[in-house]
Amino acid sequence: MDLHNSLLRILGGFGHHGDRDTLTLNVLLIGERQSGRSSVGNALIGGEEFQTGIGVTTEHQLLSRNFQSFFRRQGAESDLTLRVVDTPPIFPRPQNVRELCPEGVHVLVLVARADLLHDNTHLEEQVEILFGPEWRRQALLVLTHADHLKEAGLQPLDYLTQASDWLRALAQEVGGGVSFLDNTRDWPSIRGRPLRERLLRLSARNHHRALTVRTEVSL
Repeated sequence: MDLHNSLLRILGGFGHHGDRDTLTLNVLLIGERQSGRSSVGNALIGGEEFQTGIGVTTEHQLLSRNFQSFFRRQGAESDLTLRVVDTPPIFPRPQNVRELCPEGVHVLVLVARADLLHDNTHLEEQVEILFGPEWRRQALLVLTHADHLKEAGLQPLDYLTQASDWLRALAQEVGGGVSFLDNTRDWPSIRGRPLRERLLRLSARNHHRALTVRTEVSL
């Protein structure tokens, strides 16, 4: 690989994989305990590698998957490689994020349960300490257990109008908007495709720039 393509890959830009371009994106999952971060991670990679339902995640986990010919760029098919990092609740350790994503984080995925009430204003404060005030542009909100909304006869838009002030404000602030994840569906590859497409669109709007952990953070 020549120097130009090496630099592009380091910056989260386009490198080459065989005859196709490859876009590599780092994705960081952030949420409270039992929020469904592992389920979101499995949906993103289209598998069952992140362990779910076995207690609290205590260590950072990194899983990667390449999706061949996932999108087209300038008329040519391109691969998408996602490097997904699951974090302990709530606050990821800065040194671990630096080690797992030395080139930075392209998309922050904030995970919360749709079937629980939320007033978690400290989450935003902690993320801002880690990445600075620009993090909202590169974040999206995923609400898990959306099947409970169907059981209650609620549509997603109706749910958001009735949500807590904090959650409603967060949904309006994040650049990637809100996605709902139905936890009753068995195939992560099916429920994950719309989520991957939303993530890719968000990163493209930010020109695939990466957020880096602020150097003064050493928690």
